[in-house]
Amino acid sequence: MPRLPLDNRKPTAKNLSLQHSLDRTDERDRSPGFVIASLRHTLLSWYGQFGRDLPWRQSRDPYSLWVSEVMLQQTQVKTVMPYYERWLNLFPTIEGLAIAEQQQVLKAWEGLGYYARARNLHRAAQVIVSHHDGVFPDRLVDVIQLPGIGRTTAGGILSAAFNQPVAILDGNVKRVLARLVALQMPPNRALADLWQLSEVLLDQQQPRDFNQAIMDLGATVCTPHQPLCPICPWKEHCQAYNQGIQAKLPMSETRAPLPHKSIGVAVIWNDRGQILIDRRRQEGLLGGLWEFPGGKVEAGETIEACIQREIREELGIEIAVGDRLIVVDHAYSHFRVTLNVHHCRYISGEPQAIECDEVRWVTLADIDRYPFPKANVQIIDALRTKG
Repeated sequence: MPRLPLDNRKPTAKNLSLQHSLDRTDERDRSPGFVIASLRHTLLSWYGQFGRDLPWRQSRDPYSLWVSEVMLQQTQVKTVMPYYERWLNLFPTIEGLAIAEQQQVLKAWEGLGYYARARNLHRAAQVIVSHHDGVFPDRLVDVIQLPGIGRTTAGGILSAAFNQPVAILDGNVKRVLARLVALQMPPNRALADLWQLSEVLLDQQQPRDFNQAIMDLGATVCTPHQPLCPICPWKEHCQAYNQGIQAKLPMSETRAPLPHKSIGVAVIWNDRGQILIDRRRQEGLLGGLWEFPGGKVEAGETIEACIQREIREELGIEIAVGDRLIVVDHAYSHFRVTLNVHHCRYISGEPQAIECDEVRWVTLADIDRYPFPKANVQIIDALRTKG
């Protein structure tokens, strides 16, 4: 098989390993472009027959394609679909998203996770209105500067909306390319070479279909576990398949166990039957969302003592801690939490936003108006079922 032109620079250890894995002789054609042409042709032919029929693929509108690209980051298609439809009904244009209140935006995103994506969509819409007259830019240099848009997202939007030859390298594509060349290291250690390989393979005349096709290949055939190699259009050229090591690739990084945090959480009631909630500061994992107040249990501290201390420190009020309502276990990308939730009675003091952006007394009937993290939604459900 001829060598793919991965790099015109002085070869590094990484790109040498990639080049070597593709450096085999093909008796039918020794020209350098044969393998690339074959890979493009077989992938696009496969996509024409087996590509997924997804709602955003019927559009060439960069705004709706942008929304889909951001929602699909680290989220499965089946989860995204109802959110995508609802989002475009609520915010049908960039201008409509730009003028919306952040709380409305976060509420529309509630349950989808990784809330920075929603905050960045909102901020980027405002930038597009103020700097691009409300028109999504069509130059990579401009798109890449928008909040929350990286190189892959930009390539996905520009190729899908404008058929521009801009490569992508999302998780699916990394896996496909790592197996194609039998990459002997975790993909994140060879990003420069994988980006170059993605650019080399990209069909310059049909970049829209090619990028969608390679993503579909990873999502439906070249899956993380038990890839369907016999039906793969790239099996002839796939080094992992030909070596019988596809199940071992891509290599993964050694990961430490997820840290675990035990959290004391207060559902604070006043004498009017209202509950105290607070809105998190903008920075951080769940910035801008509402929550039931609380904090980390310190070493040697009881849950009840933790809750009293945290509420005094965060809100400046005194409470009496009552019965346990629920225990919620939840995993985020880099840590796990156990929420130990107790009913509490408000005693004295004026609630203050000491370590948050806002505090508010609300009724259980009105609480659905506020965007909460997924783990807190379980607390609301428990309040309605257990009282």
